[in-house]
Amino acid sequence: MASFKIKGGNKLQGELTPQGAKNEALQILCAVLLTKEPVIIHNIPNIRDVNKLMELLEDMGVKRSKVGEGSYRFEADQVQFEYFESQEYKEKAAELRGSVMLLGPMLGRFGKGKAPKPGGDKIGRRPLDTHFIGFQKLGAEFNYDQDDFFYSIDGSKMKGSYIWMEEISVTGTANVLMAAVLTEGTTTIYNAACEPYLQQLCKMLNSMGAKISGVGSNLLTIKGVKELGGCEHTMLPDMIEIGSFIGLAAMTGSEITIKNCRIPELGIIPDTFKKLGIQMEFRNDDIYIPAQTNYQINTLIDGSILTIYDAPWPGFTPDLISIILVTAIQAKGTVLVHQKMFESRLFFTDKLIDMGGQIILCDPHRATVVGLNKEKNLRGIRMSSPDIRAGVALLIAALSADGTSIIDHIEQIDRGYQNIDTRLNAIGADIVRM
Repeated sequence: MASFKIKGGNKLQGELTPQGAKNEALQILCAVLLTKEPVIIHNIPNIRDVNKLMELLEDMGVKRSKVGEGSYRFEADQVQFEYFESQEYKEKAAELRGSVMLLGPMLGRFGKGKAPKPGGDKIGRRPLDTHFIGFQKLGAEFNYDQDDFFYSIDGSKMKGSYIWMEEISVTGTANVLMAAVLTEGTTTIYNAACEPYLQQLCKMLNSMGAKISGVGSNLLTIKGVKELGGCEHTMLPDMIEIGSFIGLAAMTGSEITIKNCRIPELGIIPDTFKKLGIQMEFRNDDIYIPAQTNYQINTLIDGSILTIYDAPWPGFTPDLISIILVTAIQAKGTVLVHQKMFESRLFFTDKLIDMGGQIILCDPHRATVVGLNKEKNLRGIRMSSPDIRAGVALLIAALSADGTSIIDHIEQIDRGYQNIDTRLNAIGADIVRM
């Protein structure tokens, strides 16, 4: 188990360039299975979850070669189906929640698929019913072995169909979409997720020869084609990293420029941080955060307490709720943070309370933060990272605190953030990896 030792209180100054988007990468990499022709992908983040998925693809028989920094060429012309019966596949795929999105491409191209029940962050239950109901609507039949936690799916009789997504699931929409593009007939997916990463997947698939309309809306129409060709695709910067850097700058009173943000794709993320009183300037495609001594939380028009909550896109992404919460600790004013979509994502607040944060955890979904207005600093403690996003929230808290903090189990942070210690140290942080 690795740890970070953080000396808090340093002012940071400089530029940070966000990595490629993790959540897009997991979808895009699975999509290379949809064609036997070469696919080149740029801006792939060098993080644990993404690297594990690329290794899994290679184990399946997909050829991978590096063509540049963060750029790889994939060719899935000789997929080895016997590998899916191996114990190694079951163990490796079970470690990675994104592996479930291998099912859609396998069903679409080969008419069959196998997958173990995946793991992932401990942020509450995330059932896969949305994925499997979508496959069933297309005509797939599946069997779940409860003793082995293994799904086997027969998609040989799939036809285009109308599909109502009971949950606005990004991975569920991506999975069903990838199955539908090579399924005979027309498929309509209503109540589809429409995140920028999902839009990116649609654009990539269309460039490969798919026929998807309604991109960017919650109603996708897919006319199945017989085969797809190769393509070249560049991934978006990670919006979660961008939001994390905004919160970091505010908490530490630092002057930071976030480079190449693809600002039009960020939706309401910048405006949500502005509600906490954080100043920022858009300089072409960069976001400049000036050093602020104080920042004040907005109130509602009638003067009542602001609530910030997550929602499916174009609402505020749940992956930044923990960053909003930690950033509010040093603001002036009070905010209610409402995590609607997952029931365990606020449990890390006990560590922030131990550091001196004024937080009331109302229930598993809501926390009230009373800002310290930088009149008193947090204090360094020893803690453990429970998941990717909470881990970075704790890192931000530690960087703003007096004294030294130790964060254990940083493998969780490494799953989502590329060399975060090295990059922050380059602009003045004091983080030692142990």
